[in-house]
Amino acid sequence: MRIVIAGGHGQIALRLERLLAARGDEAAGIIRNPGQSDDLRAVGAEPVVLDLESATVDAVAEVLRGADAAVFAAGAGPNSGTARKDTVDRGAAVLFADAAERAGVRRYLVVSSMGADPDHAGDEVFDVYLRAKGEADADVRSRPALDWTILRPGMLTNDAGTGQVLLAASTGRGPVPRDDVAAALVELLDTPATAGLTLELISGNVPLTVAVKDIAGN
Repeated sequence: MRIVIAGGHGQIALRLERLLAARGDEAAGIIRNPGQSDDLRAVGAEPVVLDLESATVDAVAEVLRGADAAVFAAGAGPNSGTARKDTVDRGAAVLFADAAERAGVRRYLVVSSMGADPDHAGDEVFDVYLRAKGEADADVRSRPALDWTILRPGMLTNDAGTGQVLLAASTGRGPVPRDDVAAALVELLDTPATAGLTLELISGNVPLTVAVKDIAGN
């Protein structure tokens, strides 16, 4: 498969790219900073330099053309202000979905956030972030041309992945290693029956492959 990942230098994205490349898939990571290209090549991914805050739909669609799936894993980052929560966490997600539709890429995965809600109240930066992610998720869910799955991990950690998770429409809060989030994305890519689901993910006691099969009804 060829998978195009928005936010290709993110911590989850780099893990995902490494997993995909290791099994022989073609991973392309969209990055804004060309100085990050070598980091992507080091994990076996193709760097694509493109700024999703200023790119046109056609330019992004050209990158997506011929791909088997698109993964939106971009984010403005913890040190960004409220303006970039809107332009990246919402705006870039909508742009990427528009481009996927234009390129004819149906399979579309979103790395969202637990608590994402377009009606989330509050004016703090994290409130704006949860609202932006919620608005992006709602936009994606409204698109019949996309076979979308939205993954909302709990508190992200850099602990080594265990492969043991709780994956459900609602899990309650809890931590989850970024390793396991990346591995979950691979399983979701391999399981088309998860299309149309919004899922929360935290550490648990069910093997990841079993958890995904269960949630897909297999």
